[in-house]
Amino acid sequence: MSDSNQSWVVLSPLLSQDPAKVGDFWLDARLTAAASGVAYVAHDDNETTTALIMLSEGAASDAAARDRLGSLVNQMHIDTVIARGGEGQDGGRLGRKFRAEDDDPTEPGSIPQSPWVALAYDGSPQAVAEATRILAEVQLGLSKPNPNDVPAGPEFNLHWINRFSPGSTRVWPLPWPGRHDRAGALSILASWLLMLLLAALAILIAILLFQQSSPQPPPPPVPTNAPESGSPPPDSPDPSDSESPEPSDSESPEPSDSESPEPSESEGSPTPSESGDPGGSPSPDSRL
Repeated sequence: MSDSNQSWVVLSPLLSQDPAKVGDFWLDARLTAAASGVAYVAHDDNETTTALIMLSEGAASDAAARDRLGSLVNQMHIDTVIARGGEGQDGGRLGRKFRAEDDDPTEPGSIPQSPWVALAYDGSPQAVAEATRILAEVQLGLSKPNPNDVPAGPEFNLHWINRFSPGSTRVWPLPWPGRHDRAGALSILASWLLMLLLAALAILIAILLFQQSSPQPPPPPVPTNAPESGSPPPDSPDPSDSESPEPSDSESPEPSDSESPEPSESEGSPTPSESGDPGGSPSPDSRL
């Protein structure tokens, strides 16, 4: 805020509810404020300093307040108005100064952007006084009544006079966290180069890991000659030994060698154990 006799301007820092950007202008500080809106010191990408006036939430919702701002802007000199935007500010004599933001992504049913205007700013108290005058006329001069005037008639207030929060804005593309200026072409190029470098490094590491891996032994050969059907494998036990044992000699119905009716070579002759001859020769018949 400033007085008319001062040659310098006192700026206030931005508040937490203030937007970082309005249109193509990045906000730097607060210049003056009223119930109808706030005036900021702002700059664009070309470092052009402006006094940006944006209506408050209450004034932006009132069609009459939007029209009053548009009428005031159309009465100014063409060199004073640098740009304008927001709802209802694209008509009149200086409608050519309107900057549309139709290419910015918006959600369905979103609130329209609050009306704003960027004026030429030289840092003088006269520029602050001009911004204060515009905000006062938007709210019908109810903020600072003339003390010499005698009140007459009933008092009234605008229905939105208590809704003095900053109006709605959109910032696109989004800035870096903690910064209030737009990312330039150099920053975007550096981020792309860094991403490509990381991708190439990851591919190189993967190639080196696969090259240094130990060779795996070949799998064992598969036998081509399959065993005959019905015969067990050579290393496997005989299934007959464990599953169905063969009957013993005493239980077998077939006659054994001792019971065979065929005469053997030594039948009828005494064995060495029967004759008692240690030499093993046959002894004569005892009946002789």
